Amino acid sequence: MVHRNFSFTSGALERAAQLRADETTRIDPAARTLVFWRGKLLADRDGHPALIALGDPALKDVREPPLFVGLAEGVPLFAADLALWTPHEDAATIGQFVDQSQQMHPAWPDAGFAEVRGLMPGLTPVQGETIATARALLGWHGSHRFCANCGHATSVETSGWVRKCPNCAAQHFPRTDPVVIMAITHGDRLLLGRSPNWPEGMYSLLAGFVEPGETVESAVRREVLEESGIRVERVRYVACQPWPFPMSLMFGCHGEAISEEITIDPTELADARWVDRDEVLKLLAGQHETIAPPRHGAIAGALIEAWAKDRLLDPDHWQA
Repeated sequence: MVHRNFSFTSGALERAAQLRADETTRIDPAARTLVFWRGKLLADRDGHPALIALGDPALKDVREPPLFVGLAEGVPLFAADLALWTPHEDAATIGQFVDQSQQMHPAWPDAGFAEVRGLMPGLTPVQGETIATARALLGWHGSHRFCANCGHATSVETSGWVRKCPNCAAQHFPRTDPVVIMAITHGDRLLLGRSPNWPEGMYSLLAGFVEPGETVESAVRREVLEESGIRVERVRYVACQPWPFPMSLMFGCHGEAISEEITIDPTELADARWVDRDEVLKLLAGQHETIAPPRHGAIAGALIEAWAKDRLLDPDHWQA
């Protein structure tokens, strides 16, 4: 039984690496592409991703050809970024933590570009994995258009899974950034924090990037100490989630605190607090006085809920 109640988990998409160098997938009449614009996904009015034919004239606004993502039930799926398109609608909220705006393309009047985080709850496993792969891959291409070795413009090869420099022949491959996110406990309490730029009432687990030469366990201890002043001893891995904002892999962990006095780093946190199990159950039910429920579909909420139900360290709970 699958208990992973968060989005973007892998295994449903057939990645079909053997087809990445085979350009015949592009002329398959069944081939379809997800369409993105500035990280937002073209979705229909029900929040389902729109699948567009590769020959659609509106795809003229891509800077580079659509990238091959994989196969879903035998259908070749691609990802296209309309980098050269400018919408008529106001895009002032793009990049903010909460972006509820939609941009409409005249070629697709029954769909609009929506923030992927808002679509997470309604995605099927194959949709989630496809979108996570596509968004992360496009994000990497957008920030790696020039060779890190010599500075020359690179070109897309292997259907988007390689960039090659025509000047020095260096090859560049997509990267994923490891991030730790941790349920830190002290007795029967859980540590929650809020970032300075988060909406009012939003709290979550502490998280941070793994540094070069660092293990996941060491990253948990360092990040918690830096952000909250809490010292952590035992750390155990729980579960992971691809997080394509822009291209991370979240390592969910449990850490046992050996101190309880909180001293926050104000550049990282606006607040941090210990909450007991009853409080967590209230916030999960949307009944807490000051803390909002966690975002549905993110591993943070899944870890918080598992701890509240005393299932955090139950391996069967995280079976995939």
